[in-house]
Amino acid sequence: MFLEIPDLLTPAEVAQLREFGQVLNFVDGRASNPDSKVKNNLHADQQDPRQKASSEILGRALGRNPAFIAYAFPKRMGPPVLTKYQPGMNYGAHADNAFLPIGPRPLRSDLSCTVFLNEIADYDGGELSVRLGSREVDFKLAPGGAVIYPSTTIHQVRPVTRGERLCGITFIESEIVDRVGRELLFELNDVIAQEGEKLSWEARTRLSHVTASLHRQWGDAG
Repeated sequence: MFLEIPDLLTPAEVAQLREFGQVLNFVDGRASNPDSKVKNNLHADQQDPRQKASSEILGRALGRNPAFIAYAFPKRMGPPVLTKYQPGMNYGAHADNAFLPIGPRPLRSDLSCTVFLNEIADYDGGELSVRLGSREVDFKLAPGGAVIYPSTTIHQVRPVTRGERLCGITFIESEIVDRVGRELLFELNDVIAQEGEKLSWEARTRLSHVTASLHRQWGDAG
């Protein structure tokens, strides 16, 4: 299951991040994964003090978004990073690493997130392509839009042939380790939220009891 959030960022935040994309120092993206044979992009330099400000904008936007919270059950999140793809750059088919060296203990990557910042017409190629069985689903969203998807999926960024692709990326460790359980809880909670006014108080209470019990059983808040 994928979650699209078309308006994660405000227009002002998009403008700020685009400005950071122009002034930040960018380095070879393989610095974060030197063994990769398919990674060909640029990442904002973590030593550039302005990177922290851009990361905080993206982090706050995710943290305040109810759809993201409901879907991801976030426990920890890696600091978001701006990435660039210029003509000829791409990121070949891969699955994200299971654990990332972030913070006092490695972060388990349950979910991956891409936030799009450019106008769609400003660049060709650069679609985020996520494999779903024998097919691939392509994402190329309007500025401020985000897509969150399981880190276990094989995915790629198709080659950019014109213009520049600027995005923010991050990885999320969820309270619910099991992907199926996480998606079932999301669906149950979503049904309760949408249909709650139509249900009797008794029925709603019983359903809420089920979701809370499953969250407690499947969750890891530590």
